[in-house]
Amino acid sequence: MGNITKRGPKGPVIDKASSTESVKSKALHTKLYEAIMREDCATIETLLRNHPVNQPMTVSANSTRYGLSLKGTHTISPIHLAAQYLRGQSLLCLLEHGADPEIRDPTGHTTLHVMLLHWPMTLACWTEENPLQSILTDEHNHALMCLQILCEHGALVNARVDSNYKYSPLDLAIRFGSYPVISILAQNGAHVNAIDESCMTPLHLAADRLNKKMTETLIAFGANVNYTVSETGNTALKLAVCAASTKAGRLLSVDISCIRVLLNHGAKVNAQDHEGQTAIHEACSGGREVIINLLLEFGADINILTRNGETPIFMFLQHKYNMRDRTMLNKLLSLSYPLKLTNNQGILPTGLLQPEYHRLKETLIRLSQKPLSLQVICKNNIRKFYGEKYKEHLKQLLPLKIWDYIYSPCDLFQLLK
Repeated sequence: MGNITKRGPKGPVIDKASSTESVKSKALHTKLYEAIMREDCATIETLLRNHPVNQPMTVSANSTRYGLSLKGTHTISPIHLAAQYLRGQSLLCLLEHGADPEIRDPTGHTTLHVMLLHWPMTLACWTEENPLQSILTDEHNHALMCLQILCEHGALVNARVDSNYKYSPLDLAIRFGSYPVISILAQNGAHVNAIDESCMTPLHLAADRLNKKMTETLIAFGANVNYTVSETGNTALKLAVCAASTKAGRLLSVDISCIRVLLNHGAKVNAQDHEGQTAIHEACSGGREVIINLLLEFGADINILTRNGETPIFMFLQHKYNMRDRTMLNKLLSLSYPLKLTNNQGILPTGLLQPEYHRLKETLIRLSQKPLSLQVICKNNIRKFYGEKYKEHLKQLLPLKIWDYIYSPCDLFQLLK
């Protein structure tokens, strides 16, 4: 019944038996904690005779070592402690003595969740001279070993966190882990097409982070590259393009190989979301030439309209910084037929309404009203049919002079002179 205070003629009297029991319990918890952190399996086995393996232990801050930072007291189950600090031998010992990997902490995390939340840091770029490389590599390999142990002993790889977000182990692996984690989880039955509370699959999460290796791994295990988020209609491709086309993406010139991976594995380049926007709309809005060219290479339709009647070139002209890129503007204009500058409400792009672009606005309006010649229309149709992807193949079929005319850059503003 815990500490019982008895009142006598001279005031309260502490139940000494209960107090002694509490001291013994704290000492036992401290010894078990230290044995787990040292991976002293012989001591762990001995202490488990007096401490149920799934019973939480309470450790005081002033009695802990090994880098555990605490304030006051901390309650944690033995298996969660071993998982959090990647003590593989201790983890195996506890599991062999009946530890339940599905026991949850107060925040609703299983042992697998705890391990993934504390996954060791990895560096995106390592050099051979970097002294941290071997240390981090060893730590990462040790973590993978611990994960394998946990999966082999019955950890449920599809169990979700018991909280509002309902993260699965795969979700946590993408947020905190690395691509080998995804491989191990998938090999042990993780559902690669399961949706989270935001109606997103693991592939959506990986693509949104532009993580090429995770994207490749998920696809290799059967992830659907064209699965759409039910609330928005976004595909993994559109999320990746959006992430790479942000202001930060442009400034940092973030890697776009994840986008190419999705396209190479059958992502529908012209898939439209609930607003009718496609990946090329996002790419043109961001104005990154390398992304626009990549999408065009895979057959992106530069004339496709959103539900509000906006073309990709409309999105390009929304932003002032895009209009400084005359080369890309010329390319988009050369592929746009008919040239549609306004949306369904007859509103021009925001960028064109800036005073400094008044002359450009007038020029483009006149260009949109001027019919193209049959020669230019034929040229546009050939480029649209073959796209950028097959232009070198077309070079082998056509006379060089004709091929040069079709694919050589030209300034369409000259047509107005």
